[in-house]
Amino acid sequence: MHRLLQLLCATLLGLALAAHAQPADDSLYRQLGGQPGLTKLMDDFMARLLADQRMNPFFKDVDHQHVKAQLVAQFCEVSGGPCRLKGPDMKKAHEGMDITRRDFNALVEVLQDSMSAQGIAFSTQNKLLARLAPMHRDIINTP
Repeated sequence: MHRLLQLLCATLLGLALAAHAQPADDSLYRQLGGQPGLTKLMDDFMARLLADQRMNPFFKDVDHQHVKAQLVAQFCEVSGGPCRLKGPDMKKAHEGMDITRRDFNALVEVLQDSMSAQGIAFSTQNKLLARLAPMHRDIINTP
């Protein structure tokens, strides 16, 4: 009986380790074109943010290269890619920026325009937006 219990524990441990070692679903990351696709998307996105009168005030005086690199890492991680975003969490990063729901929705609109311009399928856009949507709780900080 003791040997059977050891075998069962070893089997369960092996299954748990195998499940943990399996890579995350990176299908969305691949649909977005991987790292090159995300970099291209963020180049377009940043240009559109700066050109948009609603968004420009939030982005005109920041290090654009740093913001783009952070966005690439964030979108990579959110879409199941191998990247991990380093730095403050979303709440801390947007603290004191007076971001309203209208501002957040405008940013999403600009992102959708960028994704469409890059030829990203509507279904892929929706998948990405669904993964990003919960962040609104930490980004919107002004009623």
